[in-house]
Parts: sequence; structure tokens; C-alpha cells
Amino acid sequence: MNQPSISSVNHLRFNSINFTINFVLKAAFSSSSSTLQTLTDPATKSVSNPFYNLLPHTQNPNNIVNLICASLKQDKPSLTHVHKDIQQLIPYLGSQEISRVLLRCQSDSFAALTFFNWVKNGLGLKPNAHNYCLIVHILAWSRNYPQAMKLLSELIVLDSSVLENVDVFRDLVLCTDECSWDPVVFDMLIKAYVKVDMIREGFRTFRRMVKFKFVPNVMAVNCLLNGLSRFNYGEKCWEIYEDMGRIGIRPNSYTFNILTNVFCKAGNVDNLKEFVEKMEEEGFDPDIVTYNTLIDSYCKKGRLKDARYLFRIMHIRGVIPDLVTHTALINGLCKEGNVKEAHQLFHQMVHRGLRPDVVLYNTLINGYCKEGMMQDARFLLHEMIGNNLFPDSFTCWTLVEGYKKESRLLPALNLVVELQRCGVSVSRDIYEFLIVALCREGRPFAAKSLLGRMPRDGNEPNVEVYNELIDSLCKCNFGEEAILLKAEMVYEGIKPNIATFRAIIGCLCRLSRSMDGETLMRELVNSSVFPDIVISRALINGHCNERNICKAESLLSFFAEKFQMFDMECYNTIVKVLHENGEIAKLMEFQDRMLKVGFEPTSLTCKYMIGGLWRAMGVDKKQSPCVLRM
Repeated sequence: MNQPSISSVNHLRFNSINFTINFVLKAAFSSSSSTLQTLTDPATKSVSNPFYNLLPHTQNPNNIVNLICASLKQDKPSLTHVHKDIQQLIPYLGSQEISRVLLRCQSDSFAALTFFNWVKNGLGLKPNAHNYCLIVHILAWSRNYPQAMKLLSELIVLDSSVLENVDVFRDLVLCTDECSWDPVVFDMLIKAYVKVDMIREGFRTFRRMVKFKFVPNVMAVNCLLNGLSRFNYGEKCWEIYEDMGRIGIRPNSYTFNILTNVFCKAGNVDNLKEFVEKMEEEGFDPDIVTYNTLIDSYCKKGRLKDARYLFRIMHIRGVIPDLVTHTALINGLCKEGNVKEAHQLFHQMVHRGLRPDVVLYNTLINGYCKEGMMQDARFLLHEMIGNNLFPDSFTCWTLVEGYKKESRLLPALNLVVELQRCGVSVSRDIYEFLIVALCREGRPFAAKSLLGRMPRDGNEPNVEVYNELIDSLCKCNFGEEAILLKAEMVYEGIKPNIATFRAIIGCLCRLSRSMDGETLMRELVNSSVFPDIVISRALINGHCNERNICKAESLLSFFAEKFQMFDMECYNTIVKVLHENGEIAKLMEFQDRMLKVGFEPTSLTCKYMIGGLWRAMGVDKKQSPCVLRM
């Protein structure tokens, strides 16, 4: 389809809206023109004083505009030397003077831009909105669209963050009375708003253009539609589409592709067929983008039959499916659990000369993992790495979780090692997940091996990971290894917490090393962390099992007096040991001492003491009817 040149379109648009601008827009804006905001206007002194004419030429404030313009008219305009010459006049360079210089430079956009940048960067002054709009018009008229877009974007960002009550659209219109201009500047305003993600402002600008008889070009409209689609303003897209038909903007294939995507994002796939037919009636054949959007949407909705149909139609109509097409369809097949068909399609694609990318490999690997086909997934992973492509973090997770579901953690561990060797960075989450899983399966040394690999990927284990491994070692009664790992923690700058000490002390007490456990407890106290009741019971029970009653009693008193921890379970444990040993005198003495500390006997305590007394008297409790039964 032949397109008219940009210059001819702009000329026609200029002639059609010039009258409207002069008599409609300016009438609408004239009442508010005095409220134009400035960014920061330098203190501008009056230049109407007649005595200024008595001053030397370069010191007369009335000459500042002439001096600057004279310098800009040189073959290679440079304002370095004029800056020095008019140093005393810089305070008189205000927004009005900036505008006058810009208007004199309309025919030389390079000189105008040089001056504008000198004001901003060389002098550190802040032009106001009117100054910005003038330079944008001048640059657009000269077809220096990149610089015009840059300054327009700069203005609207300043508008949103610094200025108040600035109306860029209005200011651009009001400037058309003063300078040459091109209607394309208003299309650029829409694009600039979209570029900086100010989508609502872009939509409002479009509506104002339509209201005042502007006719935006289809490229600006497409830009706005795309921005609205990205931010899920689907209803606004259809409003714009209706306006396009009403004011005579002919959509192109890009317009229809955007609207097709809007349909799909809204999940309205049932009306897609009707929309595509309408698109074809208007003379636009669906292209690769259209088909890809439709197939992806159908696959996400689980409508594989429709997706396959479109895939076949593409070949019939001469639209060759690309990598995106195959990835969407393979993803849909994998979600349906049809991994074998997905892999067949994958091989067909390769045979047709398409090179699979990371996304496609990851999609197929994930499909295999979800179906528990770990061997096929691993084979595909090897193929992927062999093609110098590397799985992403999600795929690594899927592989690891697949092995975890099959209770095959060692292959998962080997996978991490293999990925490292191939230069694939393994995420911290995967390390922590595997370490915890291995620890809870009673494989602390395999977990420790994995812990040592974490720094290779820039991951440092935290105290929780260390504690999980220490707890696993302790549950397997590897107390010495747990102590060494705690020392490694300290060396790495990680402070052990109470969970660290709780696990190791409990392990040492079970291994009849209660004295070593007590030493660790003292270390814990010295670090200003209070031991808890679990540590207290482990130590006291450990000493009791080792028949070190004096130590047990000493610790019971220590915990009660130091930390107000009156644990009757530990108290009764010591009473029970003394009772079983038949040491009734020591039992009574212990009872007296504990009463002074603050312990009060329970019914279980009385039972043990009465039993001890009967044993000391040589009476068989079974034969005595007077025995108190608890």
C-alpha cells in the first residue's frame, strides 16, 4: 500500500488545521495565557532605562539580544567568547530575552539549539515552558526530530516533577503565533508522553487534538495504543479506535496487531475471529505478529485445537511460522501434558532451519519435569548447554524440584555441580532448598559439600543454612563436625545464635559429653544470649545420665538464680536419680537446698521422696496398704 510522503501529509494537515488554530484554539487558551509557568526565571531587570544607552555597547542591557545573535550568526557559532564579553549582562538574560533570541534564529535551528544548550548548561539557567516550546517548534520545522523529541520529553518530565499548572499542549499552540511550526509536533507530544510512561497524559492529548480538529497520524496513534495496551487500558484503546474511524485516520496492520493483543490480554478470545475477519475486510491480511498473538492467546486459554488450526492456516496462506510461533504452541502442548507432541514439533522446527533459543529449551525442559520425565529433561539440558545456551533460574528450580519429588536428591546435587562446571550460575534459593532437603533426609555431609560450593556462584550462606546443617549433623551424632562447622561460621563473620548452641549442646549431652556442652553454654552466656529451657534440660539430664548429680544440682540452681528458670521437670529428674540410688539423706538435703532457692515440691516430687523413704526403711511398698498411691 503506497503511503504519501511525510512532507506532503504535513503540508495538507497544516493547511487544514491552520484556520482552526488561529480562531478556535487561541480563543480557548487566550484567557489563561498569562498564567504560563516558568521553571526558574532569572531575576530580569528592566531594560527601559534611557541611561543604559550611555554605557559601552557590551555593557548596555538593551544590547544583550543583539550581541548574542551576532555571535550566533558566525559560520561556526560559539558563545564562549561572548560569555566573557557580556559577563555583566548575564543577570539581564531572562525568559523574554531567551525567546527573542530563539525567534531570531528560526532559520538556523543549529544556532538556536546551540544557544538553548548554552543557556541550560553553560549558564546554568532554567528556561521556562514557553522557551522549551519555541525551540521544539523550531527543531521540528527544521526536521530535526530527534532533538525536538529529546527536548519535548525533557519538558514534560520537568512539567510532572517541578512545574505546576503547566499545559504543554496549550503552550505549544500559543507559540504557533510567533514562529514557523509543523503539525507533527503534536504527534511528537503524544509519543513523548508514551515514551516516559505518562500514558494518561498521552491519551488526554489525543482527545484534545481530536476535539480541536487536529488529525494525528497513524504512527502517533499506534504509539499511544501500544502504551495503553502495556498498561492494560484496553477500554481506552477501543475509544481511540472509534475516534480513528470518525475522524478519518486509516489504521494499518500495526494498529490491528495492537488491538488483537488487547483482545487477547482481556481474555476475549471468542470475539477474535470476528475481529480478524473485519481486519481482512478492510484490506489487511494477518501477518506473523497477528498469528503469533492469536496462537499464544489460544494456548494460554487451553484451546489447543484452535491454536493448531491457526498453525496450519499460516502455512496455507504463506505466512511461515517463526520461533515465537513454535514456542507458544510448544508451551501450550506442555501445559496440556502432551510433551511428546511438543518435542516432535521442536524437531520439526529444527529441521526447518530455525534455531531454538533459551526460552524454547526452558519451556520444553519444564514440560518434561512436570511429567516426571527427568531423564529426557536432563538430555535436553545437555543439548542446550552444548549449543552454548544456559537454563534460567526457573528451569533450574524445575529440575531440582523434579528430582525432589522423586526423592532423588543426589542427582539434583550432581546437577548443581554440572551447571557450575558449564559456567551456569546457580541461585541462592536452589542451594538453600537442596541443603535443607539433604539435611532433613539425614545426609548432612552431602549438604556440607553443597554448602562449600555456594561461594563459587557469589552466594554466601546465612545463619539459617548453617543451623540447618549443624542440626542435621547433631541429629546424626556428629558432634565434633558440628563444633567445627560452628567455628567456620565465626570465621566467616556469621554470629551463631541460640539455635546453633541448642543443637550442639543437645548432641554433646547425648554423647555423654555434658561438660563440653556446659562449656558451650558458658560461651553462649558470655555473648549476652540467655539459654532457654531446652538447653537447661539437655545439660541437667546429661549430667544425671552420667550420674554427676552435683553438677546437675549446680546447674539447676544456676539457671534458677541467674535466669529465673524454675524447671520442675529437671528438679524431679534429680529427685528421681537420688531416689533410685537410695541416697535418702542426700535427697532430703537436696530438697532443703532447693526450697531455699525457690523450688516447691510437686506431687511427683513427693512420690519419689516417699518411695525413697520406704526403700531406706526396707519396706516392700507392694505389701503395705498404707503406701500413698500417686
